[in-house]
Amino acid sequence: MNKIRKGDQVIVLTGRDKGKRGTVASRVDADHIVVDGVNVVKKHVKPNPMKGTTGGVVDKTMPIHQSNVAIYNGATGKADRVGFKLLDDGKKVRVYKSSGEEIKA
Repeated sequence: MNKIRKGDQVIVLTGRDKGKRGTVASRVDADHIVVDGVNVVKKHVKPNPMKGTTGGVVDKTMPIHQSNVAIYNGATGKADRVGFKLLDDGKKVRVYKSSGEEIKA
């Protein structure tokens, strides 16, 4: 079970985009995630008439390592760590470490 999932609000802890907040768009692999509006680079694209794409310089969101982001806690307005708790019915849920409150996804 991943601590950070698609659709979570995260805040960047290190790097060029430190302090930025965004939503996780996708998981690339076990360690990397794509966050909307974070780690945006200029990419030079060749035109491809077969696919109908024009060439030029486009903005592309690149993956970022999940260790460089933390989940955003809306109640406190700060970054928070994620823990796991087993409920009485046997379900495993994610919780904020600071408050123990369940993360609504």
